[in-house]
Amino acid sequence: MTTLVLLPGLLNDARLWADQVAALSPTATVMVGDLTRDDSVAGLAQRVLAAAPARFALAGLSMGGYTAMEILRQAPERVERLALLDTTARPDLPEQTQRRRDAIAVAQSGGFGKIMPTMLPLLLHPDHLADEAITGLCTAMAAAVGPEAFVRQQTAILGRPDSRPSLPAVRCPTLVLCGREDTLTPLDRHEEMAALIPGARLQVIEHCGHLSAIEQPAAVTAALLGWLEG
Repeated sequence: MTTLVLLPGLLNDARLWADQVAALSPTATVMVGDLTRDDSVAGLAQRVLAAAPARFALAGLSMGGYTAMEILRQAPERVERLALLDTTARPDLPEQTQRRRDAIAVAQSGGFGKIMPTMLPLLLHPDHLADEAITGLCTAMAAAVGPEAFVRQQTAILGRPDSRPSLPAVRCPTLVLCGREDTLTPLDRHEEMAALIPGARLQVIEHCGHLSAIEQPAAVTAALLGWLEG
């Protein structure tokens, strides 16, 4: 049975993927990587590779996507399939860098609890901001990750390379997926990645923001199942 490694995003834990883990477990051995303990994407990738089997399918959302692209640079021969969800191959723009530095300063000065409420409108489709199950899950995951890991994660994201030059070398079946209303990593970023990766398939999830795995879990699970069985 294929092993599927799922990588969460910033301030997410394994609960981001709970629906997918439950639905895909009959098809694959599913594990969720730990992206809380390192302050570089190289370190994040090395930790995932150390925990993963010799060959595996790999799916990452947002920061998980940044880490997945680094894994492809470090050990392309180990990745059987690749799925990049709600992410980008590009480095941050200067204003995005400044937002991350400001958030680090807030977290380090005792204001960590203010961060997720300000992020939610960027993460979710407007209709999902009123869904307490989704917003409550986001808040609970952030609290579990905590301020120290948040600073490490943001530091890793700030230092990530431009992944665009490495994407044409990807040789495994690849799914690129995003929410139609993802404003953090918009559709054009996914069109760009899909164009750079040979044979990649682009899938857009309707009525969905940046956190597609919890905003439209059934649609994301169906897309991943088709990709795994493809």
